[in-house]
Amino acid sequence: MFQIRLVKLSALMIGMLGLASPTLAQQKPGASGLAIVARIAGPDGGWDYASFDASRRRIYVAHGVRVMSIDADKGTMNADFAAGKHLHAVVPVPGTDLLLTTNGADSSANIISAVDGKLISSITTQKDPDGAVFDPSSGLVVVVNGEAGMVSLVDPKAAKVVDTITVGAGLEYPAVDGKGRLYVNIEETGEIAVINLAARKVLGHYPMPGCKGPTGLALTADGRLISACSNGVAKILDAASGHEIASFTIGARPDAVLLDGQRGMAYIPSAMTGTLAVIALAGPANNTIIDTVTTQRGARTGTVDLKTGKIYLPAAEYVMPTAGQRPEPKPGTFQILVLDRPTASKAK
Repeated sequence: MFQIRLVKLSALMIGMLGLASPTLAQQKPGASGLAIVARIAGPDGGWDYASFDASRRRIYVAHGVRVMSIDADKGTMNADFAAGKHLHAVVPVPGTDLLLTTNGADSSANIISAVDGKLISSITTQKDPDGAVFDPSSGLVVVVNGEAGMVSLVDPKAAKVVDTITVGAGLEYPAVDGKGRLYVNIEETGEIAVINLAARKVLGHYPMPGCKGPTGLALTADGRLISACSNGVAKILDAASGHEIASFTIGARPDAVLLDGQRGMAYIPSAMTGTLAVIALAGPANNTIIDTVTTQRGARTGTVDLKTGKIYLPAAEYVMPTAGQRPEPKPGTFQILVLDRPTASKAK
């Protein structure tokens, strides 16, 4: 929801505009070993979520009017892989050659070919389709319609909405457990809605005291919900009960939680501070922040390559807006930050 959120953030972001971004030479790995190792330049424009296609070894970025595709092994980019209209999410559909994208400008979900990016079908959703996730229990893609307060259930093979679930306005990002349960962050109330997908029914809400404007959400394999809050707080809840396991301070204005189950880690990028919180999900430091990595102001979403552990964060520099205007990305500065563990790589 990048363009929309810029309006809400403009006053806060003005103070951070024009500040220099760290260079590769300034990056010193901390406890996690992570540091920026590369920057992949791309075309100008706003962006929202990024996703990883493991079967094709690709990163997708919802980048305004285009889907960008990056070869994870070669580092090469196809800046115009597919077209879109105020894109928010790109969801690979496992076992198929299909991708689903959400388009805010015309309230649609597009089914496109993962082979060549061509449009297969455009499906009308409810207003403001934003975050989306594939649900393996049903084979459907869950599309969150933020302003409408509804969830659209899309059959990507049949290219149609099979049902909708009314949840309440201010919806942000979904997570599924693969067993028929859906969780959705609610920005306006600071809660997580719990939904039975098969019954198409809201079961209840998990309150998160101290969390204002929850955005990114992830669910671990062992049933922990990790929620990132706009006011610089992160919460870990038990998905079965809603009980709070941990709460800690992160950078302000995060917009995603990146889960790396292979390494027992979660990452939360924050736009205001230009930092990445590294959360341990196993071992003696379980459910704590073990490192805060310097990234770049504005970097707030991203994705992880579970094979290599590399992290990809879209970012750009900004120009100072005139009074009453929202900040805009500085021309020629959009890039994908690539984070890796260079010390560990050299030791192998």
